[in-house]
Amino acid sequence: MEHLPVMFAEALQQLAIKEDGVYLDCTFGRGGHSQGILSLLGPSGRLLAFDRDLEAINSDYAQAMLEDKRFKLIHTHFSELENIVISEGLAGKIDGILMDLGVSSPQLDNPERGFSFLRDGPLDMRMDGNAGITAEQWLTGVDEKELVKVLFEYGEERFARRIAHAIVEKRAESPLTTTRELAKLIEDAVPVKEKHKHPATRSFQAIRIEINSELDELKAVLQQSVRLLKPGGRLVVISFHSLEDRIVKRFIRSESGAKYNPGKLPIKEMDITKGILKKAGKALKAGPQEIVQNPRARSAIMRVAERV
Repeated sequence: MEHLPVMFAEALQQLAIKEDGVYLDCTFGRGGHSQGILSLLGPSGRLLAFDRDLEAINSDYAQAMLEDKRFKLIHTHFSELENIVISEGLAGKIDGILMDLGVSSPQLDNPERGFSFLRDGPLDMRMDGNAGITAEQWLTGVDEKELVKVLFEYGEERFARRIAHAIVEKRAESPLTTTRELAKLIEDAVPVKEKHKHPATRSFQAIRIEINSELDELKAVLQQSVRLLKPGGRLVVISFHSLEDRIVKRFIRSESGAKYNPGKLPIKEMDITKGILKKAGKALKAGPQEIVQNPRARSAIMRVAERV
């Protein structure tokens, strides 16, 4: 296998794969994690993989994997996960769910997809190239205040106002149509440059998150995952930036703690409900050897929880 996904060995280890288990790979990508899971399953094991990107679904490596009868690949968004698993008759029977969040290497490497500020291409940025509006369309119509909010909240960009104003001024003359054009405009608008980080990094992240509703999709799939796992089933999530990681961390914490109705006093033991998840160890990071081989792994954080 040429392509090893980020934290490959750790993902398989934390899923604690049983030969006859049923697993979900929510982000198929190039199929690396899926191949790893299949290699550890016995004849009666099952793997359902999902991706919202048709290029991943229709790829040669995906089609080759579909010859394995234990494997099924479905084109869908995160938020549809529960409906699909119910239709397969597998709700509450899942042994492990894996999510490798963010943009995949093939998406970044293809200039036509518009994800990368390092390659010139159309301003698209859609995870599903057949649905929703492009980054170009969004930037053409978005209100300046809303643009500032997106850049600040989703990109944690401290020069959000300057960048938004520059975009609005530029589009009044002519629309922004290419990634290089947008990256150059951001570079010119940012007064202070960070070491080892392109000035457009945060803005491109923010715009991508907004047009793909990534954080809303993540919140939806986390809620659904708890209902799909069987007791002892594991949830393994790899995130690449602090916004995603914060959502995952808070979700695991909120589903792990004891809960009670704060409006009901005095609190009796019978009114306290135990959490449905338990945290499985500390957050994990990629090892130094992997970071040398794949610099993208530097920002990866893995969190694991188990259904009780």
